[in-house]
Amino acid sequence: MNSLFILLSVQAVMGAFDNLWHHELQAQLPQRASARRELGLHLVREAIYGIVFIGLAWWQWQGAWAVLLAGLLATEVVVTLADFLEEDRSRTLPPFERVLHTLLTISYGLFLALMAPLLWRWVQAPTQLLPVDHGVWAPLLTLFGVGVLAWSARNLVAWRQLGRVPVPAAAQLASMRRQPAVLVTGATGFVGQALVAELCRDGRRVIALSRDRRQARAQFGPGVWVVDDLEAIPSETRIDAIVHLAGARVLGLPWTAARRRELLDSRVGITQRLVALMRRLDERPRVFVSASAVGFYGAVNDGSPCTEARAPQAGEFQSDLCAAIEHEARRAEALGVRVVRLRFGVVLGREGGAYPMQALAARLGLGARLGTGQQPTPWLHRDDAVGLVRFALEQPQLAGAVNAVAPDVPCQADFARALAQSFGRRAWLSAPAWPLRQLAGEMSTILLDGQRAVPAAALAAGYRFRHPTLTGALADLA
Repeated sequence: MNSLFILLSVQAVMGAFDNLWHHELQAQLPQRASARRELGLHLVREAIYGIVFIGLAWWQWQGAWAVLLAGLLATEVVVTLADFLEEDRSRTLPPFERVLHTLLTISYGLFLALMAPLLWRWVQAPTQLLPVDHGVWAPLLTLFGVGVLAWSARNLVAWRQLGRVPVPAAAQLASMRRQPAVLVTGATGFVGQALVAELCRDGRRVIALSRDRRQARAQFGPGVWVVDDLEAIPSETRIDAIVHLAGARVLGLPWTAARRRELLDSRVGITQRLVALMRRLDERPRVFVSASAVGFYGAVNDGSPCTEARAPQAGEFQSDLCAAIEHEARRAEALGVRVVRLRFGVVLGREGGAYPMQALAARLGLGARLGTGQQPTPWLHRDDAVGLVRFALEQPQLAGAVNAVAPDVPCQADFARALAQSFGRRAWLSAPAWPLRQLAGEMSTILLDGQRAVPAAALAAGYRFRHPTLTGALADLA
């Protein structure tokens, strides 16, 4: 039995990593309506694993019980094959996830090969669940079983919630297709998917630019026209507005020369292609909303407020990147298009971005002050991120740079403290600055240097924040 239990343990560890890293953090399946069928398959498979883990930990399945166990193991094979087909239909798997799925399949195949002769002996025995003593394996497998059953229950809740997402009726779809469209880049991203959902609920026609057409089509359904190339949009298409949210994540891999080129192309390159699209359209869009960031102002730790009139810091990469994005976006002004350049702070939301990992650390009591902790931390609730984009689309008097940040701008230490308090914890750790600067290089300025950006333009234009204070926003998220 030791070999069987080792394989089950390996299966449990790899499966837990796959669920947490790929399904939860990367693909964010519980938040995607298109993933409902995949989540349903996952919850069935996880329930089977939970029963098998706990059942083998404490009992020997004999007679009819062995037949039932064999049926569960066979059902898992059928569910996994169906899951492979569903994944190919609904999303493009990254290479590492495919490798991990292959390893999981091999591991399960080895388990079945060892289990088959044992099951055959059990089938021929009198029907009973015979208690057995497997020593330390019993509590370990029970722990795995409880964990995977809890994950199955969590996916069941998400599956039921996603079943309540309304599907546009045929008459509504026909009406939407006759309307001028809103083109959204980065539509499957953290802010983009929430924006598209709201536009669709309002009956707006949406065109989504996505590198993964298969995933985007499955995610948004028939109410959204998905393209992976702007050249696929005919010149006669009526586009009323363009919202540009696409771009590779700035905080992540070190800013090597190759990484900087990737960041520039993912943002500046797409902006250039969007302006080229505007030039060839028979009818120009009314407004172009382009996402930038408060990194435009560079590392400003002097405590002075950064209004939209403040100049960039030439020579700092984050500032140069944002300035380049905005420079290309402003070219649309020569075409008679109203251009709004939203400079986002850290966007907070349960469904993605920086908040989930920060919240997990805070729940575990691992909230920390970074460096001195006095660097300003401009932030924005995702509701207000979407709200400001829609406000920019709808307010004809709003143009130019707009700081997309909440009015309440705490220092990083106060942010970490408030986040921990939202879970009834304390932020008692401290991370010195020098190791972060050594490991991350210039990218560390995002964590250790800040900008006290204030939403002067948004407030002057009349925007009312749904979450103006950090404590209120964190309470809503927690």
